[in-house]
Amino acid sequence: MSLSKISLALIICLLGLSLVHRSHAQDSKEDYLNAHNAARAEVGVPPLTWDDTVASYAQNYANQPVTMKGTDAVNMWVGEKPNYDYNSNSCVGGECLHYTQVVWRNSVRLGCAKVRCNNGGTFIGCNYDPRGNYVGEKPY
Repeated sequence: MSLSKISLALIICLLGLSLVHRSHAQDSKEDYLNAHNAARAEVGVPPLTWDDTVASYAQNYANQPVTMKGTDAVNMWVGEKPNYDYNSNSCVGGECLHYTQVVWRNSVRLGCAKVRCNNGGTFIGCNYDPRGNYVGEKPY
């Protein structure tokens, strides 16, 4: 998988992570997977599995210069669900592309990374393989 395969959702989610929260816990692979797979189960999409290669892409991107736990970031993305209208396959009243990537049916592997910034903030990013969020396609 090349760096060019980083999903549009990752880029959008990283740009959208402007909220700052304090992080008091380590984020395990299971934390990221459980948060993603709970949202996917709600809409009948199979669970993701962790992939260290995908995680290394997320880590490389996250190393580029917000404090929150990984599950806080995933919950923020899943919180966009009310903005997604399945029938029209569009975002209504706000951002929803993070959510649609989280539940993208064809994505089966997940890799996430968290980096502490020099200013005390935290940067979190997740990559999905295969990537999703293709324009005109429904996520599930």
